[in-house]
Amino acid sequence: MKRFYIKLHLITWARDEESLGGKRSLEELAAACKDGKRDAQKRLFDTLAPKMMAVCLRYMGNREDAEDVLQEGFVTLFTKLESYNGSGSFEGWARKVFVNTALMHLRKNDVLGVSDDIEEARSLFTEEATPLQKMGYKELMDLISSLPPDARTVFNMYVVEGYSHKEIAATLGCTEATSRSKLQRARLQLQEMISKRK
Repeated sequence: MKRFYIKLHLITWARDEESLGGKRSLEELAAACKDGKRDAQKRLFDTLAPKMMAVCLRYMGNREDAEDVLQEGFVTLFTKLESYNGSGSFEGWARKVFVNTALMHLRKNDVLGVSDDIEEARSLFTEEATPLQKMGYKELMDLISSLPPDARTVFNMYVVEGYSHKEIAATLGCTEATSRSKLQRARLQLQEMISKRK
């Protein structure tokens, strides 16, 4: 009987350890972070950092700025954790925190240049199909990173994050026409860079 109890106790202990380990969902880790558990904060950071670094790199275009935004994003995430109410995925909520942190960083450094002349935007229009689908992911991300900050930001928000032009305009404080213009400019610049690589 004693041997059975020890075995049962070890099984229970192993399950408790597993629930504290890497197999916890992000939502469970977030709840543990809200309760002030430091180990949960570290696990949440370790789990999210690689994915959020990719988001930061897409917006900032270089590792140094992306690392700054990543750090600021985690400070914001842990500060505003109480506002996550459990509706929707935690990762989706966290991604918005990091996108907004990147946008604030870009705005603070005044690199978005949110006003474009509408006539200039019209002259950029083209109906040519882009060969972007033929490229590898890393090569494409490198090209996107080399875009000017304003074009890169709108491209990321529209193409990668799925924002509408109306949402982009509201977030960046510009018009929908400006958002469309910057997206078109980003596409044209990408096309030009791709054609030079052939």
